[in-house]
Amino acid sequence: MDSGFALWLFAVSLGASALGGMLGMASGIFIVPILTVFGHVDIHTAIGASIVSVIACSCGGAAPYLKGRLTNVRLAIVLEVATTLGAFIGVLLAGYIPVPYLYFLFALILFLSARQMLAKRGNPSGAFAITDAGGWAGRLRLDSSYPDRALGQDIAYQVQRIPMGMSLMFGAGLISALLGIGSGVLKIPAMDTALRLPIKVSSATSNFMIGVTAAASAGAYFMRGNIVAAIAGPVALGSVVGAVLGARILMRMSNEKLRVMFVVILVALGIQMFLEALGIHLLKSSL
Repeated sequence: MDSGFALWLFAVSLGASALGGMLGMASGIFIVPILTVFGHVDIHTAIGASIVSVIACSCGGAAPYLKGRLTNVRLAIVLEVATTLGAFIGVLLAGYIPVPYLYFLFALILFLSARQMLAKRGNPSGAFAITDAGGWAGRLRLDSSYPDRALGQDIAYQVQRIPMGMSLMFGAGLISALLGIGSGVLKIPAMDTALRLPIKVSSATSNFMIGVTAAASAGAYFMRGNIVAAIAGPVALGSVVGAVLGARILMRMSNEKLRVMFVVILVALGIQMFLEALGIHLLKSSL
């Protein structure tokens, strides 16, 4: 592999991880189609590099997010239990449900999530009322606060409707396993709408969770020989740099702009999933 291609891999992964890390989504949603379509990399090798990228992106953004008190680690651990269980059930059900139906369901969920997130644009960042101090969040000590640099103050928030959030996380893991995609794109709308978290906390916490999920599956990809060091090395390096850059941008970005950006991504993915349901393949990838 020549140095020019390695530099191209580094640049691609840097940009993809900066955007993916900022939104709390798996960077593979951008890296896999770019590597396969423009880099002519084998799809299995691209997916292996994507798994490494997700881990690197999560680790790279972890330090700034934890230092900035954006990541709710306790909540991430609780939600990861439901997501993992859903993914396990999804693996068992894989092959029994027609894939076009799943794509259509996924597209519908993405459009509804985008509509719900867009409807919350008018809510002020500090309007997270504490109304259920004796509920699940109180007993598990999940409530917290984060410093919002755009507003110049600490924003206290309470995690609400834990059972609904766990159910949505189970569904995110189930659908992601059935379709072979990353569940970060579903986790953030679930945390935003059901748990009523600030969008920055949702993104940072999702970034932490996707790293745990990717690390659990990386071993299998490595054993199958899908992780090629010549491809995964530059991708991992660019992902770390991009994740740190994305984390810095997120902490300075307003909640309003971040929400609009995520809605645009949801709509774009929803259109792609709807076309996949109709048998029209634009970018065949593992999201």
